[in-house]
Amino acid sequence: MILINYIVAICLIALGLYVMCAKRELIKIVIGMGIMDYGINMLIVSIGFHENGTAPIYTLSDIINGNLSFFVDPIPQALTLTSIVIGACVDAMALSLVIMLKRRYKTTDADEIRRLNG
Repeated sequence: MILINYIVAICLIALGLYVMCAKRELIKIVIGMGIMDYGINMLIVSIGFHENGTAPIYTLSDIINGNLSFFVDPIPQALTLTSIVIGACVDAMALSLVIMLKRRYKTTDADEIRRLNG
């Protein structure tokens, strides 16, 4: 089951990279950045997942009795949460830049903006 997560994550990263490289509309490029970000987040969470793992919460009685079970690594989950927040901020900033470019150059085509800029 975990193999499906890796395949989907790699497909999302590849799709996002393709959209960013192949498309010329700035909005589509920002969407490609978001898709690539989702794929990377899914890959990080999948790396930290362990089959039949429990939450990494131990009580004193668990430690004394030796009832320590295999748990899911919390570090990738924390990194992914941080990545989601940063990705949302980057997407918002990129979209605001696209709006400013649209107002100035009256287009969102990257090639035309380059041509108009000089």
